[in-house]
Amino acid sequence: MIEPGIEWRVSDRLVPYDEALGEMEARAASVRVGEARELVWLLEHPPLFTAGTSADPVELINPLGFPVHEAGRGGRYTYHGPGQRVGYLVLDLEKRGKDIRCFVHALEGWMIAALSRLGVEARREAGRIGIWTGKGPDEAKIGAIGVRVKRWVTMHGFSINVSPDLAHFGGIVPCGISEYGVTSLQTLGLEPSMKLVDAALEQEFPAFLNNLTGISEGA
Repeated sequence: MIEPGIEWRVSDRLVPYDEALGEMEARAASVRVGEARELVWLLEHPPLFTAGTSADPVELINPLGFPVHEAGRGGRYTYHGPGQRVGYLVLDLEKRGKDIRCFVHALEGWMIAALSRLGVEARREAGRIGIWTGKGPDEAKIGAIGVRVKRWVTMHGFSINVSPDLAHFGGIVPCGISEYGVTSLQTLGLEPSMKLVDAALEQEFPAFLNNLTGISEGA
């Protein structure tokens, strides 16, 4: 069950990136001054690339000429497009522990737990950004994370590859990691259903909130 103070929103259309970014920033400002509820927003974007604050132009190839947006979040280049579940989180960390490291760790755990419900053995990998699955030659990235925290309110969030066109990732070096590929639920032979992904995320969301203040510095 979602807390009454949090809006859980699912968009059934492709949301332009500029529109999403503008709404996210406005919502974060309103949350900070107590004029709006926190927000979890699940959506899809049209094909595009976003550049984080550490993006290196040499990692942008973009042969199809997709739009490139400055995101303002941490990280490097990321692809978004149809068939990818994007989750944006506008949460008030001032009342949830004021610990950015804990927030990112809990966010990773939320994705891993949701993917487990869908039959995917996913994990963190030391020294690499994102969520990974498979071993050896089958090892690949299935989820990405990029967040920004302003005045203790979070923005941006995560993406999970459900059934995107994986060839589109060839337009960048995803998150600066060239040694490994990307995969999706569809590629792994699982049902590529957004509704199932959303249900798994919703089921694991209460545990994610509980973990925001439950991770020690040594975790």
